[in-house]
Amino acid sequence: MNHLDRAREMVGAAANVVVFTGAGMSAESGVPTFRDALTGLWAHFDPAELATPEAWERDRSTVWSWYAERAAGVREVAPNDGHRAISRLADDKRADGGSVSIITQNVDDLHERAGGGDVCHLHGSLFAPRCDRCGRPASVETALDPALTACTACPGRIRPGVVWFGELLPADAWARAEEAFAAADLVLVVGTSGVVHPAAGLPESAARGGVPVLEVNPEPSELTGVRLRLPATAAEGLPRLVG
Repeated sequence: MNHLDRAREMVGAAANVVVFTGAGMSAESGVPTFRDALTGLWAHFDPAELATPEAWERDRSTVWSWYAERAAGVREVAPNDGHRAISRLADDKRADGGSVSIITQNVDDLHERAGGGDVCHLHGSLFAPRCDRCGRPASVETALDPALTACTACPGRIRPGVVWFGELLPADAWARAEEAFAAADLVLVVGTSGVVHPAAGLPESAARGGVPVLEVNPEPSELTGVRLRLPATAAEGLPRLVG
């Protein structure tokens, strides 16, 4: 039995699947990785100049402009065949009484636009702006407008809804992710380097607990406990895996 057949067998036997995705999931849609996004007018910036609470306090206008440009760029691209394959997998598992939970490190909305179902954003979203003081959510349209909008509930200002360097992951998203991993009988890891913690600890913990971990990635990640890897990109490998 070859690797693809073994992987298909693992997916077919699982009832509750967690799909854990990173930047490689969206790269084939044309979404640049975090550092690749620092091109053009942004080429002379360091990420620490734009993605920290300190940067926000120092220069809100510049920070908002960068994130607004990133959000607008995401709006110009579409989900790829890998996103659509995950959506089909979710439909198939639900029809059989199972589930697919998507836990992503990405801040785009391509899983949602593909119809992926239950999506948990560990690192926040470009399309979920919130108040920098009270945390009250703002309208999605704010994410595409760099205007420094005031919060309607307190004296705070609306900020990008992503997790910056030095910030904790959202408690509710982390709790949802832990719950999904605890219920999983298969973890499907797609397009992540496995070096960003604490997120990378979730599939590693599942593997230590005996849950099989299947990876779709052109190159091996840094994750430990991977049982089987399909050497392919998301858009190439997932349609072959799901059918």
